[in-house]
Amino acid sequence: MTDCLFCGIVAGTVESSTVYADDAIVAFLDLQPVTPGHLLVVPRSHAAGLSDLAPDLGAQLWTVAQRLAGALRRSSLRCEGINLFLADGEAAFQEVFHVHLHVFPRFPGDGFTIDADWRVRPRAELDETAAAIRAGLA
Repeated sequence: MTDCLFCGIVAGTVESSTVYADDAIVAFLDLQPVTPGHLLVVPRSHAAGLSDLAPDLGAQLWTVAQRLAGALRRSSLRCEGINLFLADGEAAFQEVFHVHLHVFPRFPGDGFTIDADWRVRPRAELDETAAAIRAGLA
């Protein structure tokens, strides 16, 4: 297994507050939570980025995240919404290069924001972008 921050947690050699574990996936509390209940859902097998992750394992990752999102909503924690966040690559703010999906409760005033240029784009620009993505599917 490649040396990474999460590999010790996945292997059980580093302490964590584990919420869920099966043969393929482990989920534990983030040490620097956005809000109380912020979880990291991690495949046990090492994959640095999404392109390294087997599609079936990716599906399992999201299935577990969906189940945990429901658990957060039913828990006693403040949770009026859920964010799922996955950073793939340094430019996307990935800091730990072992695929992991953040699942965290949201509520008004929790302090988490995402700033971007959210303006509506012209159809021609959107069509050009769509064509570029379709070309990448080949």
